[in-house]
Amino acid sequence: GSNLLVSDQGYRGVIIQLYKEMSQVEVEGNVIRAQAGASLARIAGAALEAGLTGFEFAAGIPGTLGGACVMNGGEMKDVLVRVTVLDEDDKIHVIEKDDLELGYRTSIIAKKGYTVLGAEIELREGEKEAIRALMNELKEKRVTKQPLEYPSAGSTFKRPEGYFAGKLVQDAGLRGFRVGDAMVSEKHCGFVINAGEATAAQVDELMKQVSAKVREQFGVTLEPEVKRLGEF
Repeated sequence: GSNLLVSDQGYRGVIIQLYKEMSQVEVEGNVIRAQAGASLARIAGAALEAGLTGFEFAAGIPGTLGGACVMNGGEMKDVLVRVTVLDEDDKIHVIEKDDLELGYRTSIIAKKGYTVLGAEIELREGEKEAIRALMNELKEKRVTKQPLEYPSAGSTFKRPEGYFAGKLVQDAGLRGFRVGDAMVSEKHCGFVINAGEATAAQVDELMKQVSAKVREQFGVTLEPEVKRLGEF
């Protein structure tokens, strides 16, 4: 649920949580095979223990392998070999890297509505201490630059071509802007945080107002990166 904004009315349907029930991670040579529910941090830890480099970027990213495959999170395009998915007719498919259509925050998985079951990642041999140092450096950057001390659904808006969403929001004078307890982070304007008892409706309304103000001032339309689930 890292990138989800769930309606205050809940969701009229069934939610299947893969997380801990499907979280196996296996390392064989320079290949890691993991189930969709495995956390990115756990996979990064397994890579470190095996002395494999290339997955350090994921060490501090919240969420699971399945979500990262759907959204092409971080630098997944550089390490994915193949992904196993389930389609809407309960058929299992193995999709090779070249057929994943990985783009900025998108993939064939997202377009077709597939459910990720697992994936294979190929990394390179590296030095454990160098891998650990890079992981710590990236974690530190994330902690100092992002409002991780507050609940949020992660980066709120997609990066518009030629711009940075957070910079546009900041330049529109919206740092700290609030609707109820939903607030544009003062630490990083690309995040909408829950500063207390924010409702999903307040977060949704804040996103709409921020998008309208940015469009009015700069002529740029901000698209949500956060996915809405349920009725809004």
